[in-house]
This record gives sequence, structure tokens and C-alpha cells, in this order.
Amino acid sequence: MLDLKVNTKEFIFNQRHLLSLQDYTKEDIYKVLAKSLELKEKHTKNIPHPILKGKTLAMIFTKSSTRTRVSFEVAIKQLGGYGLFLNSNDIQLGRGESIEDTAKVLSRYEDGIMIRTYDQMDLVNLVKYGSVPVINGLTDMYHPCQILADLLTIYEIKGQLSVLKLAYIGDGNNVSNSLLIGCTKVGMDISIGCPKGYEPCKNVVSMAMENSKASNSKVKISNSAIEAIKDADIVYTDVWASMGQEEEEAVRERDFASFQVNSKLLSYAKDDAIFLHCLPAYRGKEVTAEVIDGPQSYVFDEAENRLHVQKAIMTLLMSEGGS
Repeated sequence: MLDLKVNTKEFIFNQRHLLSLQDYTKEDIYKVLAKSLELKEKHTKNIPHPILKGKTLAMIFTKSSTRTRVSFEVAIKQLGGYGLFLNSNDIQLGRGESIEDTAKVLSRYEDGIMIRTYDQMDLVNLVKYGSVPVINGLTDMYHPCQILADLLTIYEIKGQLSVLKLAYIGDGNNVSNSLLIGCTKVGMDISIGCPKGYEPCKNVVSMAMENSKASNSKVKISNSAIEAIKDADIVYTDVWASMGQEEEEAVRERDFASFQVNSKLLSYAKDDAIFLHCLPAYRGKEVTAEVIDGPQSYVFDEAENRLHVQKAIMTLLMSEGGS
């Protein structure tokens, strides 16, 4: 079994930002997870860890969120720093002021920037024109913080990351994009089950295929939920209509009707398979209550791990030497 605390001690973490897990090596990901476990243990034992004392984090939200907002704000507080919440009404970004100017100004005030927004290029430009670490809290393309929390949860339950199969059942969205990258970076097989026309981004699938060659993992995209979920160790789903897709909700409910994760579908996975969901969840739509509230569900452990993973990310990116 992989012991992250032992096996990652010699790994050097050279990352400056977190825009996508495609930028990270397997060793980088392991380093984040190991740091997450270390900080989670301190949190559990009530051991103070003000690693970022005096540091400030700008938290830009052009998309609202429960878990991202609360977990980052609590995380920076527990690390001894201060998080400044900024929504679309608080700053001029998107209302005339350029990304270039915003990045330069915030870099004079803050020690890091976390942004939850629509366009991935906004993050690229924050990095290009700013001078502090930038963290992707979510874009329409990627959700790396969530997937790191997922990997931490899987490791805690299964004791390993490779030699496992994750089946994602649902829309080819930012979560499935990031799962494709995260799983193939650490050597985990991934199977996507989605209706025709709702597949993940082709460029991301191509990247995952390349990653899988190096990590000896497998990637499969299927339009059959049963085919995708067969013999899976982890079963994962997400909402059928993401933020900004509300007008498509009725059509999507029809198209995804046979992709609901219920007890019958879950029975095709391994007997000890676990269920994950990035939340919010809509019981009776993408998942039934008997699954998400059942004994195989670890969705709230997964949600808690957002806190510990994000503390690790900020520690590694914003502290001297990542200590």
C-alpha cells in the first residue's frame, strides 16, 4: 500500500500556481495529498498550525459556491492568514477593468489569489500579469481542488490510488475533465459513462490518454452507464445541469434519465465500491437518496477534505519552502 507520509518525503514541489492538474506531476499530487494528511491530523488533534500568519488571500467569486467559499475562508483563517471575499459587485473585473490591471493591483495587496469563475483564460491572464500564486477554485473547464479532495478521500478509504477503477456517470463537465486528468496522473483507471453528445472535452480526453501511457492506467468513454460502471471501485456523479445551464434542465433530465446512480446501477460496481459526489446533489435526479445517504457513500468526508486539501495547496504555494 502507498504510504503518502513516508513515500513523499523526498519529493520536491516546484509548482507556483494551481490552474489545472495537467500542470502537476504524480509526485506533485502526492506531495499535496501528504501535506493534506499532515494538516488534517493537526486539525483533528487541535494543534495550531498558523503557517500563513500575516498572509492574505484574495478570493474572487464570479460564480457562487457553498463549499469553495466556506472551505477557503476557514482554511486561510486556520493557517493564520486572512481571506478577502470579493464578488462581482465588489471589484471592477468584468465591468471595464482589465484582467491585466486587476492582476497587477491585487499582487500589490495580496499574497495569493483564488478565483472561481467561468473562463479558464482569466486564470491564465492572472498568472501572466500578476506576481502572486493563483489557485483555480473552479472554471467551466477544470475543478482541480475538488479532484484533489476526491483523491485524498479515495486514498483514506482504499489505502492506494493506482490499481483502482473510478467510474464517472454523468455530464462531461469540469469535474469529469479534471477527474480524467487526476486519475490518469496517479495511475487510476477511469471510465466515463454519459449520453451521446455530452462527452468530456476532446482535448482533455487526449491529454488523459497520453497521461495513461505514462502511468499504465486505462481511459474509457462510453455512452452506456452499465458498461462504464462495471467492476468500479469508486462511483462518482455530478449534477446534470451545472450553473449557467438552468435553461437546459428539462432537456438534460430527459437525456440523462438512464444515467441516474441508483441501487440497481450501483450493483454493477464492485461490492465494496464507494460513492462520491462533489455536491450540491439533487436526490431523485442524478442520484437516489438510498445511494447518497447509504453506507457506500462518503460524500461528506469528501466535502470535508476540501478544507484540508486547500490548506495544503495554500501552504505549498504561499509559504516559504512550503513548510
